[in-house]
Amino acid sequence: MAPHDSDSSDDGTEDFTTTDVLLGYASKEPTGDIISQLGGRPTWLDPSQPPSAALARCRICNDYMPLLLQLHGDLPEYFPGHERRLHMFGCKRRTCRRKEGSIRAIRSVRVTDSSRNAKTKRAQKSSVDSRSPVATPLQNLGSSIFGVAPPSTSNGQTNPFSSPTTSNNNNPFSSNPFSTSSGSPSNYTTSPKPTAPESPDLPDTFAEKVRLSSPPLTTSTPQTPPEPWSSDTDLAQPYPAYHLDADYESLDQVSEQPTPPTTMMDLDEPNSSSSSSAKEDAETFESTIDKTFQRFADRLAQNPLQVLRYEFRGFPLLYSKTDTVGKLLAPYQHDFAGHDKNGSNTKITTAKRAGSAAIGLPSCQSCGAGRVFELQLTPQTIAELEVDEVGLEGMEWGNVILGVCSADCGGEAGAVGYVEEWVGVQWEERERL
Repeated sequence: MAPHDSDSSDDGTEDFTTTDVLLGYASKEPTGDIISQLGGRPTWLDPSQPPSAALARCRICNDYMPLLLQLHGDLPEYFPGHERRLHMFGCKRRTCRRKEGSIRAIRSVRVTDSSRNAKTKRAQKSSVDSRSPVATPLQNLGSSIFGVAPPSTSNGQTNPFSSPTTSNNNNPFSSNPFSTSSGSPSNYTTSPKPTAPESPDLPDTFAEKVRLSSPPLTTSTPQTPPEPWSSDTDLAQPYPAYHLDADYESLDQVSEQPTPPTTMMDLDEPNSSSSSSAKEDAETFESTIDKTFQRFADRLAQNPLQVLRYEFRGFPLLYSKTDTVGKLLAPYQHDFAGHDKNGSNTKITTAKRAGSAAIGLPSCQSCGAGRVFELQLTPQTIAELEVDEVGLEGMEWGNVILGVCSADCGGEAGAVGYVEEWVGVQWEERERL
């Protein structure tokens, strides 16, 4: 049984398996992560350099949207010297639901001077030495981001969601990319900030805790025209704020049920027609089952309190294969080697890398690099954020998937860059409401 689903003591038996997916859980109690949060108000890498307020406006009604998620996303193994945070916003208006642009996401990144200098030195060395470089073993990103030990290793890893001040905390979400040391909302001003000093030791983040395999790509810096932020009174009413806790996904091992014996019947017997009718009914019932949704529901049921599923460069757990997002991603579900027989953890790629321009995550609009999966929100997020809401007129999605630039573009030395990323929303189907 998954750790967050049972209070029973461990009997010492290994009756479950652990995947590479890092699950996030909402908590009212502090978890040691001062950045990552569900709901509340956003905080920025640099309060004096917030993103354009236009990035937090609904594309339908143009109102400010409340924060759904803020996540500490440093990935030093892939993007050394990059400070990353992820923000996701969602519109509350009923008239904007089920429309593209009512949920948006921002990736913020800042590159340290030391990282820029290191890249320059490596480039100079590469031009002199043409020999093949020696491969460097990869670090487990999940451990560095969340501080949760990887499922298949025994050595200690840093938490990808932990902050530098809580490096000894056991909370895998302790380094949140979206929170500041004070934990308060950022000051929405547009005054520039001088070049930030070098920070050799970056905090571990949620993103780092997941196993990664592909090398980073080159980056370019997009230019976003800034819109000043209004006062807090003009912003959308925030959802209640939660801390985030994290743990690797544990799944119960399903034992195979014995196949019932086959009964042979004479077709000339009177009850043969009823048997044939029952068989047809069973086949009809089987054909009407949405296997994708059933797998989605069964998977979440094993850890029902999860609000977030994180696996950088992994593959999302699809809510449906028949909607726009499902049709976009489902063809790639079995193209790459996965970690379980159900294909839920198979690696995702972009249309460009797969050799098809028609299907796959769209390329980054800022630099043209391919996009990769980073995280998804589950329906439990709605239950947590709307706990104080009255009535049944809340959010109506079953899955929110975030795809990010594989090159982590947008950052400059000492300055914070903001890039809007791809959000795929799988809306709740009407017949399931």
